[in-house]
Amino acid sequence: MFGDMMDKLKQMQASVEESKKRLNNVTVSESLEGIQVTMNGNKKITDLSIPNDLLEDKEALEDLLITVLNKTQEAAEKVYEAEMANSAKGLIPGM
Repeated sequence: MFGDMMDKLKQMQASVEESKKRLNNVTVSESLEGIQVTMNGNKKITDLSIPNDLLEDKEALEDLLITVLNKTQEAAEKVYEAEMANSAKGLIPGM
């Protein structure tokens, strides 16, 4: 019984690692007033674009960045959670 549990744990760990590798190739993007943010499925920013006209108003730029970064992270989190739930299917009862 303990051996079976250890085998399932090893399978789950391998499945999670495989999912993380796949998530590196998944991208989500959000934009707001010309600012474009792209993250991979592991919630790492891979690209950021800011139009020159926004560079003149530091406060507005900071507010926009916070909003668009949070939106992008929420989208990446959904992708991450879905992938992790998918990798756990069949290994954890009830998933």
